[in-house]
Amino acid sequence: MAEIRIRNTNERITGEANVKAFLDKQEVLYEHWNASKLPAPLQNKFLLNDEEKSGILATYDEEIRDLAQRRGYKTWDIIALSDATPNLDELLKKFEQVHTHTEDEVRAITAGKGIFIIKGSEDVGYFDVELEAGDVISVPENKPHFFTLMENRQIVAVRLFIETEGWIAHPFADASFQKA
Repeated sequence: MAEIRIRNTNERITGEANVKAFLDKQEVLYEHWNASKLPAPLQNKFLLNDEEKSGILATYDEEIRDLAQRRGYKTWDIIALSDATPNLDELLKKFEQVHTHTEDEVRAITAGKGIFIIKGSEDVGYFDVELEAGDVISVPENKPHFFTLMENRQIVAVRLFIETEGWIAHPFADASFQKA
């Protein structure tokens, strides 16, 4: 289950209802899918072939199509990152810069852990959303944020897009942002 840490106060928000209520106020969609629905051999596998990626998409087809229909997403894929990923540190450098998108950034975590750092309202500032298998998040277009891995450096996620070109980031310079 997702947890939130507000960076300027170090306050933690736990529990699905509390997390959802907080994120709703920040205009961030949060849902939860059944993580145990994924076949056991894929629950802790982070280096995937095309057949395994297709299997994950098939497992969550109903949930993906429901979310896509409600939110206007047109295409989706799987991203899998771990220490076995070639050039992982270079990829993370690209992700670990505050940026925005002209569409929502959506991740449905199917295995592992990840963290979104999001710029909230003026009274909140930046906050971390720590995600694990089953957590689904949609950061709205034009909301400054970035995504990175947690200490285990392993994640598999479904990504959903409106634009068929996929992930396109626009740098966001913010003097108020400080690395944790």
